[in-house]
Amino acid sequence: MWETLRKEEVLKKLETNFRHGLSQEDVKKRQLKYGKNKLKDKPKESLFIKFIKQFNDFMIIILIIASIVSAVISNLQGENDYIDSIIIIAIVVLNAIMGVIQEAKAEKSIEALQEMTPPKAKVIRNSVTNEVNREDLVPGDIIVLEAGNYVPADSRIIESFNLKIEESSLTGETEAVLKEAEKICKPNVALR
Repeated sequence: MWETLRKEEVLKKLETNFRHGLSQEDVKKRQLKYGKNKLKDKPKESLFIKFIKQFNDFMIIILIIASIVSAVISNLQGENDYIDSIIIIAIVVLNAIMGVIQEAKAEKSIEALQEMTPPKAKVIRNSVTNEVNREDLVPGDIIVLEAGNYVPADSRIIESFNLKIEESSLTGETEAVLKEAEKICKPNVALR
């Protein structure tokens, strides 16, 4: 919606000022109304659920079926030789355990990285540029971006000079995309 409005209209609707930003009182009211600028964390899965999900693969299902067929054929022939079935099941279970361990290590690494770099953003509040936690951003905050910064929240560009945004994590494009403050999009157009 904001991309379809002129920047003056956006500032008016958000009741903010381009030069002075929001007051501390406005920030507190908006934090109560809108909450934190944070995506809700998904509830963590238990180890048992992670283990069960390891069997949700076509090749694993084929191996389990093969071990069952091998056991049935062995039983029908009266051989009672279940070694092949046991080996296949053991390999599948070992594979699932390894998958759960790798997944747990990856989650711990991601959590450690997130804690190492506390997400910050520069904003104009009370006519002063301050650095705040990204979680504390509210609608109407004037965000100041410099070269190398991450965009901390969905934003409408008010002023820019040769602003290029690297969007590869969203679009897969390898080249940075030029963004212009004056550009107004038509309704229902895919954003770029």
